[in-house]
Amino acid sequence: MIKGASPAPKKIQLAALPLKEKPSEATPQHITVLLNEAVEALNIQPNGIYVDGTFGRGGHSKLILEKLGANGRLIAMDRDLTAFQSGAFITDARFQIVHQHFSSLSQVLNDLDIRHVDGILLDLGISSPQIDEGNRGFSFRFDAPLDMRMDQSRGKTAAEVLSTITEQQLAEVIKNYGEERFAKQVARSIITQRTDGNTITTTGQLAKIVADAIPKIEPGQNPATRTFQALRIFVNQELKELSLILPQCINALAPGSKLAVISFHSLEDRIVKHFIRDEQNRDDLPPNFPILAKDLPQPRMMAVGRTIKPSAAEVKGNPRSRSAVLRVAERTSTT
Repeated sequence: MIKGASPAPKKIQLAALPLKEKPSEATPQHITVLLNEAVEALNIQPNGIYVDGTFGRGGHSKLILEKLGANGRLIAMDRDLTAFQSGAFITDARFQIVHQHFSSLSQVLNDLDIRHVDGILLDLGISSPQIDEGNRGFSFRFDAPLDMRMDQSRGKTAAEVLSTITEQQLAEVIKNYGEERFAKQVARSIITQRTDGNTITTTGQLAKIVADAIPKIEPGQNPATRTFQALRIFVNQELKELSLILPQCINALAPGSKLAVISFHSLEDRIVKHFIRDEQNRDDLPPNFPILAKDLPQPRMMAVGRTIKPSAAEVKGNPRSRSAVLRVAERTSTT
């Protein structure tokens, strides 16, 4: 383990936001996916320093704290202010939570005087409370303001995006991020509504427009599902955020430490899979190229085991876990 932490790290920006009331038991609960599998993958060392890049409601963080010793340390991050507020109520000297996008990992660790950590966990996607709190605008199950921002303190809402985006751009967003085969029809319908002076400001309005634009050929799935996913990913720049943090993990991880990433759809998982593969196979030279093996670029990360998916029992107890995929990689000693 390599540590560069000072005994009393300075408070970083946004670490002391005013707290709301502690979440009540009536608040929608988040069931942590692949809880034991993800934490076990980190191979927690009692005196190690760990990062939970997506605190959510703290399921993974709390289990990591249980496994840490008195001198261990856990830095949690979350751009969702409600999640940050939830974590701020944890009174444990070994724990600190930061209200930041996880793409700010390098800056956060630098501000905390931490050179290297012993493990990083990323639980991607959206949390159950975000979906179940109707006023957040993530779900078509509630007629609410069309927001969709994970960090409600910055950035454009989904409604603001729809008020300015071009039809071609919108079709590409819905196709690429939602994998919606009727993307052009949906985009055209949305822009037509806007052109006719009908401002789209609620989830109910958007869901109806999408439903009217898509042929009724897929029973069992709400026709707005893919469009809502696409807009959410675009509004929050989720794939860009993921692409930004992964290289930072290489620099942050100590040799022999682990990176564990839980993805919930193929777009995220593909980025993680290709990142690990490319780091593991850093030479792009053709077979039999005349160069010594010792002179080839050495891998900085190696995949650990096969992908891990939720058990049948977990999926039965939490259907939202069914698409989860956990990938684990180890930082090598190569610089």
